[in-house]
Amino acid sequence: MFDPKLNLTRRQLLVAMGGTAVTLGSSPAAMLGGDPPGELHYANLADVARSLQAREISPVELTQMMLDRIEAVDGHLKSYVTVTADRALTAAHKAESEILAGKYRGPLHGIPVGTKDLCYTVGVATMAGTKVLEEFMPPFNATVVERLNAAGAVSLGKLALCEGAMGAYHPALQVPVNPWDASRWSGISSSGSGVATAAGLCFGSIGTDTGGSIRFPSAVNGCVGLKPTYGRISRYGVFPLAESMDHVGPMTRTVEDAAIMYEAMAGFDPRDGTSLPDPVPPVRPQLDRGVKGRRIGFDRRYATENVDTEVAEAIEQVIVVLQQLGADVVEVEMPDVGDPDATWYTIGTVEAALAHQGTFPERADEYGPGFRGDLEYGLDVSALDLARAARQRKEISGRVHRMLAGVDCFVCPSMSNTPRKKSENPFELDFEEWKRLVISDVFAKPFNFGGVPTLCVPCGFSSEGLPISVQFVGRRLAEGRILRAGHAYEHATKWHSRHPRI
Repeated sequence: MFDPKLNLTRRQLLVAMGGTAVTLGSSPAAMLGGDPPGELHYANLADVARSLQAREISPVELTQMMLDRIEAVDGHLKSYVTVTADRALTAAHKAESEILAGKYRGPLHGIPVGTKDLCYTVGVATMAGTKVLEEFMPPFNATVVERLNAAGAVSLGKLALCEGAMGAYHPALQVPVNPWDASRWSGISSSGSGVATAAGLCFGSIGTDTGGSIRFPSAVNGCVGLKPTYGRISRYGVFPLAESMDHVGPMTRTVEDAAIMYEAMAGFDPRDGTSLPDPVPPVRPQLDRGVKGRRIGFDRRYATENVDTEVAEAIEQVIVVLQQLGADVVEVEMPDVGDPDATWYTIGTVEAALAHQGTFPERADEYGPGFRGDLEYGLDVSALDLARAARQRKEISGRVHRMLAGVDCFVCPSMSNTPRKKSENPFELDFEEWKRLVISDVFAKPFNFGGVPTLCVPCGFSSEGLPISVQFVGRRLAEGRILRAGHAYEHATKWHSRHPRI
């Protein structure tokens, strides 16, 4: 027992964690009810933190129960590539001793989380979704890993991703399974993070986003994803995809939980040359201030054109809710972003080739066909084409910054459609297949170009029982504003309280 005044016994906690089997079918209707209320693995990080601080739950028992759940269900979901059980239990024992001694570090102390397998972790393989790096053991921790460790978080292991964080998976590695419907796409690079967070296999996770890789997995798995301002969270020790567009951020089940992780992860790091020196004000105190009188920008054409009908309708309802909460919804015009896919792909593949110059093309045969093709393309881009794409990026960024300057935040879909049937060949994702999975990619990449913060929040479900997500976009360093808006919307609707049945 953790404390003689426990509200929950060990047996009650074990029952609360529940489930020794998983049923993954393609019938969303059977999943609409979600797991029974009170399942501890679906509890909010913030609520679990309060129980840990009050000594109502033991970090050791909580961690063991999460490890048991991973063992029971992740053989089907495939979200973890490495489970670090011994390390997790050691960290949990340390957290328990510190809490009992009155040395409580804060709301992440003793909380089990997952780490995307791009983040360096001492003594644990960091593969970046590749085979070429399968034996790479980092000699140091990524800054985000260090900061979560310092906050007392318990890492359960490393989470799966696309090869090199681009788009296709390596044929020898696993593809995470969408917990709402096993036949559906689980998102792009941070797919393991999205699946594990949505399925109750961690209370929060680290994601990265270069062109949608926090937002797409958050949207299709029905969780919250925060892509902070570029440079707000250090990229030191995070294997790059395209360094000028890579963002690191939290993925959680509620906005408050994202704020908790963000506060622990953000801040200047002299080891990252792109890290911002600006102070990081606390964001949690802002969450309950609501949106009354806040200027919320909305472009109806942009939010509904070439967008699934059910997604467009859900976004319209988000606007209605925000107005009912007292927000001042103002019409703005999202600037012309041209063809963001082409611009992004030119820059992204060149920078990816730079990131992999130590192993590619020398060891090209160890790469999967999809990512190998991306790297080959990047090596063939001409200086003129790269300069042209850089100019397009700069123009798009300038227009986006000017549009955001007049509002507290801007509302649009996180992605244009609900999760499509997964790719027949996830190991070689060509352009046509990408456009089937994401029918209009104007909601992600332009905000990577400008490095502005965005927040994805569940905003409904389709007629097939699949998640729909809204995106709150803010001006540079406006994380507090978008978290405040997302929190107000979340509390008015409760979509986040529905979970996949596992």
